[in-house]
Amino acid sequence: MVSIADRLRERAGLLGPAFVAAIAYVDPGNVATNTQAGAKYGYLLVWVVAAANAMAGLVQYLSAKVGLVTGRSLPELLRERLPRGTRVLYWAQAELVAVATDLAEVLGGAIALSILFGLPLLLGGIITGAVSTALLAVQNRAGQSRFERVITGLLLVIAVGFVAGLFVAPPEPAKVLEGLVPRFDGVDSLVLAAGMLGATVMPHVVYLHSALARDRFGADKGKLGVTKADVGLAMVLAGTVNLAMVLLAATALGGHTDASSLDGVHTAVGDALGAGVALLFAVGLLASGLASTSVGCYAGAVVMEGLLRKRVPLLARRVATLLPAIVVLALGADPTKALVASQVVLSFGIPFALVPLVVLTAKRTVMGDAVNRPGTTAVAGLIAGVVIALNVALAILTT
Repeated sequence: MVSIADRLRERAGLLGPAFVAAIAYVDPGNVATNTQAGAKYGYLLVWVVAAANAMAGLVQYLSAKVGLVTGRSLPELLRERLPRGTRVLYWAQAELVAVATDLAEVLGGAIALSILFGLPLLLGGIITGAVSTALLAVQNRAGQSRFERVITGLLLVIAVGFVAGLFVAPPEPAKVLEGLVPRFDGVDSLVLAAGMLGATVMPHVVYLHSALARDRFGADKGKLGVTKADVGLAMVLAGTVNLAMVLLAATALGGHTDASSLDGVHTAVGDALGAGVALLFAVGLLASGLASTSVGCYAGAVVMEGLLRKRVPLLARRVATLLPAIVVLALGADPTKALVASQVVLSFGIPFALVPLVVLTAKRTVMGDAVNRPGTTAVAGLIAGVVIALNVALAILTT
């Protein structure tokens, strides 16, 4: 007779793909935008984190569902339906998103290495790129399951790094609840909210998760139940970390004039909460940069192979997406400002991933009896509409 403990271990062994995708929701771009939101606006934008995480949960489940039901990734399904010229243009925008993603993640790793070891940012960026390449080699040589375990371990390190400060400076529950009421405070808060959304509902993992689920389980609708649990647990963890970033900044960084940069945030955390919490913050930031840049590069490879049927060697792919970040560091640009700008770029790439996902999962000819229920399609369509409307408003208000 199989014990409950054995069943739990068996089910736990099926978890993993969503935790790899969840790394994208706690990358250095999230750290930059969330800490700026908390430091500048206090609890005002807590609702953005909550809403974005709820959106991301549904989106990631639909992406995994596509892979499990059809046995193909979202980019592969798009390739089958787009004419060649459109397909190339579509790949070009997805590649731009991948570059913006890598920019944020490499910069975050470089800043963390500078904080921890005093390394020059340029050297830190090169080291971040090298280590992320080694992490990708785990996936290439040891298989997806080993890669999932490594990334999940890093996700737990990230969680500890950013949640620890809340035990030293707990937020005020009444203000947290007040922050759940949707509102803005001028154009700057809208720009920051768009960056937070771009850092949370990230387009590259919308493409990637379909491949992760497919590669782990094949075309197996029977795994939809465990996939729901996988996505739910992963997004609860990622959402908790994102919320912790905002609340930590709101409680400990308000009034700090130097909290607009990640190294300034680290200094302010140390001043307010002590060296131990600041060290955990820096370690969490480093783990975030290393893990997320490897996942981002993996996603770029999935998109290129799916849309163009082209495989690029790992090292060549890594160098191509790493170069823009290295150039930014070499030119001496403000890394935190570049981080936040990259998240706004990401937010403009979201509709190109979301709209096809909603349309395809609503088609019975694609999904069979696993087609979305009308209510699911309506909610997913609303999510896409909100994202597009926010981006249009952002473009109007900032020009």
